[in-house]
Amino acid sequence: MSAKVILARTPEEIDQVRVLVWEFFDGLRAKYTEMLDTIDEYLEEQNVKGELENFADHFLPPHGECFLALLDNEPVGIVLMKPKGANDAEMNRMYVRDTARGKGIGRKLGEALLSKAQAQGVGMVWLDALYRHNEALPLYESLGFVRFTDPEAFHGDDERVIHMKLKL
Repeated sequence: MSAKVILARTPEEIDQVRVLVWEFFDGLRAKYTEMLDTIDEYLEEQNVKGELENFADHFLPPHGECFLALLDNEPVGIVLMKPKGANDAEMNRMYVRDTARGKGIGRKLGEALLSKAQAQGVGMVWLDALYRHNEALPLYESLGFVRFTDPEAFHGDDERVIHMKLKL
């Protein structure tokens, strides 16, 4: 099996990313049934539908970046990079399909994003994750992310939302 990470650029690749983003949220809804209101609030507050409709304005240079993981040339994972403030970035919506987990694809996605962020001179990469992201939280920590508390962040007072950052 051959896994690789590419920068999504073609209309077909971007459509594949859109499908994976909605799969990501479907997975959150299935895993966090007690947090459906929070997930809906996030979708609305982040204008996920609008961002995906106007993809280039959010996830293609110079506004952001989009990484698509392929396994045997089939799309199996994504991670998005969004600007945050003047010199920082957000790691956003990392997702790997269940059928492709355990093959190092999440790590490849994370490393690709961090490498691109570093090359662009990003100072800090931020992310939020939900508390039972058992497959992702150890990966983020192994990449160097540390947890922090931020009462001003989305649901900053909710212990079920984990805030993490990595200084590059």
